Amino acid sequence: MVVIDGGPLTREQVVSVVRGRVPVRLGDAALDGIAKARAHIEQLAEAVTPTYGVSTGFGALATRHIPPERRAALQRSLVRSHAAGAGPMVEPEVVRALMLLRLRTLATGHTGVRPATVTALAGMLNADLVPVVHEYGSLGCSGDLAPLSSVALALMGEGEVLTPDGPRPAAEALRDNGITPVTLAEKEGLALINGTDGMLGMLVLALDDLTRLIDIADLTAAMSVEALLGTDRAFGDDLQRLRPHPGQATSARRMTDLLAGSAIVASHRGPDCNRVQDAYSLRCAPQVHGAARDTVAFAQVVADRELASAIDNPVVLGDGRVESNGNFHGAPVAYPLDFLAIPVADLASMAERRTDRMLDATRSHGLPPFLADDPGVDSGHMIAQYTQAAIVSELKRLAVPASVDSIPSSAMQEDHVSMGWSAARKLRTAIDGLTTVLAVELLTAARALDLRAPLTPAPATARVVAALRERVPGPGPDRHLAPEIAAAEDLIREGNLP
Repeated sequence: MVVIDGGPLTREQVVSVVRGRVPVRLGDAALDGIAKARAHIEQLAEAVTPTYGVSTGFGALATRHIPPERRAALQRSLVRSHAAGAGPMVEPEVVRALMLLRLRTLATGHTGVRPATVTALAGMLNADLVPVVHEYGSLGCSGDLAPLSSVALALMGEGEVLTPDGPRPAAEALRDNGITPVTLAEKEGLALINGTDGMLGMLVLALDDLTRLIDIADLTAAMSVEALLGTDRAFGDDLQRLRPHPGQATSARRMTDLLAGSAIVASHRGPDCNRVQDAYSLRCAPQVHGAARDTVAFAQVVADRELASAIDNPVVLGDGRVESNGNFHGAPVAYPLDFLAIPVADLASMAERRTDRMLDATRSHGLPPFLADDPGVDSGHMIAQYTQAAIVSELKRLAVPASVDSIPSSAMQEDHVSMGWSAARKLRTAIDGLTTVLAVELLTAARALDLRAPLTPAPATARVVAALRERVPGPGPDRHLAPEIAAAEDLIREGNLP
């Protein structure tokens, strides 16, 4: 169980709740802080002087004072009108992430919501009631408004949720799980929808994926080096120390370890070998993979800072003041989301080049054309490389930053926005593409290693080939390749490869 105590969450805790469905519990200290902040809001609600977000309208309508008898309608209208998303449904894990991260901010005691509202949101998360959230609607500023409003709408007992038993009306699902729909009071509508939780959740999940995928890229690169009769000497520690980037050293060390004990690599180490230098896609893999690792490390720092933040506008400060601010602007999260799309595209581009080299008889050092069983009759992995090329081309387009764009909204009150949600959405697509590209390299390198028999691969790479062979047969006449690519993707996603 993860305790929401008003302090920071770790990335590991977020992943455990979102993907592992570990339950959450609100800590006593958090509930106490929530109650104290709420008391300040209720005092301001009774005051004659209007306070933004408590007794006024919002955005460009912030100067209109709302009488007490209309404030519940104001909160309800805010959520209903802002739940204006469109397009395909967002993945449930993304919705669970934004629910958890909004819950964490509410628990800081800086938003002014009531304890019962926070408890209800925690109950929804634990019951795995996932509000239907749509692809489009967030500009990444003033919060991920439409996505978070869809969650708030479900909390009110409106809209639809996905449950373990399928989609259901929110009111029915809440009732069956013993959760009372919330009637929002002053300030609560804004507090529920004004945060960077969607883009931050997608950043945390992307970092979890990329940490694994960069390791997979080291693995498939090592297998390709081996299959192409490359050398491991370029990966030596003494050479890496000449350029002390930490990610580079890690990838070089991993590739060296993966190739240790390879009879294939040993077969061409002698003085008669006429290979002076391997191609860049082999020799420079640690440099490229390492740069990706260092980019991930930067993004992890940003994510950790954001996971310690209280994002709302206005916020309730410790002395009871309620102050407007700009902390909801998504630029700090949008930039690393965009940044990560660049190494994703480059990792895939390099993997595709290694795959193509294994399929080209003029460059593969003795492997059959396209690794075909009967070249001419069989096409081998020819079109699998086409699939890689198509994805790599798409990943290059997805690497174009979203955060350099801005479309003014709210009658020019919100005249600069981050587009961080859009940066996060395209990064998720890019990560899926990288997974497929690496799956094709894994399939191809394993087939090439089999074709090097009677020479044997390194123990580490041999174990990977054996794991793949439990799902995909070895070399032979042409087969339907699409299911084999999917099987390799599944093997990668399971996270059990070295």
